[in-house]
Amino acid sequence: MMVAMMTSKNSYQFNYKRPFYPVIKRLGSTVFHANKKRAYVVGIFSMLLSGFLVGCQSTPTNDLISGTPYQTSTQPNDNRKLDQQEIARVRTTLAAQYIRKNELDAAQRQLEKAFAADSRHAPAYDMMGVLLQQEGSRLNLEKADQYFKKAIALDKDFDQAHNNYGVYLSQMKRYKEAAEQFEIAGAALGYEGRIGALENLGRTYLQLNDHPAAAKAFLRALDGNRNSVIAHIELVDLLLEQQRIEQAQRLYDETLILVQGQGASPRLLLQGIKLAAAQKNIKTRQQLAQQLLSAYPLSDEAKQLKTWLNNPEAPWK
Repeated sequence: MMVAMMTSKNSYQFNYKRPFYPVIKRLGSTVFHANKKRAYVVGIFSMLLSGFLVGCQSTPTNDLISGTPYQTSTQPNDNRKLDQQEIARVRTTLAAQYIRKNELDAAQRQLEKAFAADSRHAPAYDMMGVLLQQEGSRLNLEKADQYFKKAIALDKDFDQAHNNYGVYLSQMKRYKEAAEQFEIAGAALGYEGRIGALENLGRTYLQLNDHPAAAKAFLRALDGNRNSVIAHIELVDLLLEQQRIEQAQRLYDETLILVQGQGASPRLLLQGIKLAAAQKNIKTRQQLAQQLLSAYPLSDEAKQLKTWLNNPEAPWK
């Protein structure tokens, strides 16, 4: 289900907690991507189980592709099929915009018109899955599964549909199935959302408690985009678990540069405290601890810190 997880990179407020999904990336958000085969707006992430998947989300594209104004076709009758495909594309684009504004009934009407124009338009089925997932009722969540499957059946190379289906599966806690979908999207060279799919893949493996596989996915994300904040954050924790302090410190320092100006999150502060404690840097540890307890006194990270301060010899939890 990790989706990727939708998001505007300029406005995205990073949530470094697990579990998450970026298009994974914010409940009620929508990410739009230009499909590599057609100019069509795709993808949303509606998955924040406390933040699992992307958006997590970090999601890969940031711009809304505006819908092409509908015009009556002037093409000859033998081009009717192409006209109908264009109508389906435009209706799907409009539906995506309505979803972004949470106008779900209007989005539903546009998608029904897309199906009427072209019953084999894969993006419309993917978008309907996203729509039903965002609505979130038990009945609609059950229906969403079939729409994602239909989109992929119509176009097995529809990478965004694989990612979106993975986000859905993660939300439904079907993590093994979600990993399969993210693996497909993450291996699709040229797909604009590939890095987000790899981030989602890594977070899905964390849910499966397969830390080696998670680390491999995050490293693949970094290979594709050294500025992946999600991959940096997650790898710091994985390296801390392995007591690989020097490597963790280097990645942590890179992360601070990447999020400069956004303010330190509770998770980043706790990571800094752990690194300072491991290197016996008492001054830095105390400064960061004071900052965490002052700025985020009710956070899970503050609770972990208090527990550790009461028993510094105990391992971090």
